[in-house]
Amino acid sequence: MKTSLVLTVVALFLISFNVKDHVVTLTEEYGSTGDEQRAFVGADKCKPCHMSEKKGAQYKSWKESKHAGAFATLATDKAKELGAKVGVTNPQEDAKCLKCHIDGFGVDAKFLGEKYKKEDGVGCESCHGAGGDYWTKQVMTDISTKKIDGATVGLVKPVEETCKKCHNEESPTFAGFNFEEMHKKIAHPMPK
Repeated sequence: MKTSLVLTVVALFLISFNVKDHVVTLTEEYGSTGDEQRAFVGADKCKPCHMSEKKGAQYKSWKESKHAGAFATLATDKAKELGAKVGVTNPQEDAKCLKCHIDGFGVDAKFLGEKYKKEDGVGCESCHGAGGDYWTKQVMTDISTKKIDGATVGLVKPVEETCKKCHNEESPTFAGFNFEEMHKKIAHPMPK
């Protein structure tokens, strides 16, 4: 109720002083308010800007990582054996496994872009958030030049808690998790 009243007062203020035309909102410029589910675009949308050595070769680092093979791992005999112990018939189809082995698990299919593939496993968007509102070169430039805060368009800066959503006791292969050590294995910074 209070929020609606405040928004109404602000709207009336803007209308009365005719400044709305001079205000560029995130919705107008980037197409999202951040309140709704953002689209998962798939790792191939990230690839063009994150492939070259000059820019840090993040895509290559990911592609060579265990994260990229997370979905494929679910087809192995070992995954089937572990799954059977907890009542999972097909790990590549069961929510118990998919929630940590693919990007966008549980998201309505309308939010999965044309290049999204569950076969990508744990891709860019598992750690950095659904990229539908930040994947374009213009938005990424605006983020890197500090014109906008990446969080306002869904870009996540992963922290230890991000990793522990999957690297935890629920995993049948969990053997502890040292964030500092594991982070070094997957680090893929942009060169300065």
